[in-house]
Amino acid sequence: MTDTVPARTEGLPHAQVQRRVLIVLVAAQVLSGAGLAAGVSVGALLAQEMLGSTGLAGLPSALGTAGSALAALAVGRVSQARGRRPGLAAGYLTGAVGSAGVIAAAVAGNAALLFLSLFVYGAGAATNLQARYAGADLASPARRASAVSTVLVATTLGGVVGPSLTAPTGDLAHSLGVPYLAGPFLLAGAAYAMAALILVVWLRPDPLLLAGALEAECVAAAGAQPGEAAGRPRPAVEGHRSRLLVGALVMVLTQLVMVAIMTMTPVHMRDHGHGAGASGFVIAVHIGAMYLPSPLTGRLVDRYGRLTLAAASGLTLLAAGIIAATAPGGSVASLVVALALLGVGWNFGVVSGTAIVTDAVPLATRAKTQGMVDVAIAVAGATGGMASGLVVAAAGYPLLAVGGGILALAIVPAAVATARDR
Repeated sequence: MTDTVPARTEGLPHAQVQRRVLIVLVAAQVLSGAGLAAGVSVGALLAQEMLGSTGLAGLPSALGTAGSALAALAVGRVSQARGRRPGLAAGYLTGAVGSAGVIAAAVAGNAALLFLSLFVYGAGAATNLQARYAGADLASPARRASAVSTVLVATTLGGVVGPSLTAPTGDLAHSLGVPYLAGPFLLAGAAYAMAALILVVWLRPDPLLLAGALEAECVAAAGAQPGEAAGRPRPAVEGHRSRLLVGALVMVLTQLVMVAIMTMTPVHMRDHGHGAGASGFVIAVHIGAMYLPSPLTGRLVDRYGRLTLAAASGLTLLAAGIIAATAPGGSVASLVVALALLGVGWNFGVVSGTAIVTDAVPLATRAKTQGMVDVAIAVAGATGGMASGLVVAAAGYPLLAVGGGILALAIVPAAVATARDR
């Protein structure tokens, strides 16, 4: 940790530094959200076109998830050793390299290079998710969830813009002699590279390094316990392994259930005669519900407690599963409600779970532990996606939806039991 963070903020109010950090993170998240959504929107189609078959069209998603899991671990370790700025910037640059590789693979018609590049491209998704932790490094315990939600909601802006530029970027790619479907990866590469540049230039002071420096100064000057930096009391849950496990459990279960139900909803709708437009609308509502409530969720978590909103996520996901399972004839209106609740339940789980994990881990191991938690989240998402098709093929969509809701309900007793231990 060589960054001279105390000198950079001498005389600056803590709140002012935190506002600057959040502004920089939000700017980077808007760009990275565009890069993430742009590539995801056409990855499967590009694979299908290059291979001439739909058999491996789902492989891009699996490869991206695998790359995301590995990158989450790497970004966490780099951030722990050198700070959030180099960790996040390296992750986004890796995503940009993956985007360039996809373009080269499309031009060369090389499927092996395409799959390798999609694996590398997954680093961008992992970094986009890990950035939420950086927003909480300097936040007081009473404002951590709000800080996390501010960073999280910024992804929505880029996520909306990215897919809408599929046609223009495809036209640009075609004019450059690049296959049309590789066009969005031009945007993805540029967006990830710009996000990395913003972090390298403006994420100063580094929030994780500054938090560590403030804590060390407080301990040295006043004999305070670690975690009481800058006059901020260490939360009672910090350092409790059980709380860490509960926070991870909340995010893992919400991710698994959300991905499983979301993945098979368009298939279920198609089986009931609905077209791509209807399923696209349902998924769009779902994605909006995943991110747009974040500012409100953050305030609710800070006001009513992490465990309260964690339990609410399990109940909301159960409601989503029941409504999806009982939607008559794949009713679009019913599925809109179900997928909206699915997104809100996921949002509750991610914001509350992130706050629980951040509270529970000391600064000395915070970023590394957060990276390991995100690996588990990525694996859960991949598992949910792969298992969902098998469940629907064997037992049908209603059982998948209800089963997912019941699985998510396990969050409630875990949260209640943890609250009683306080």
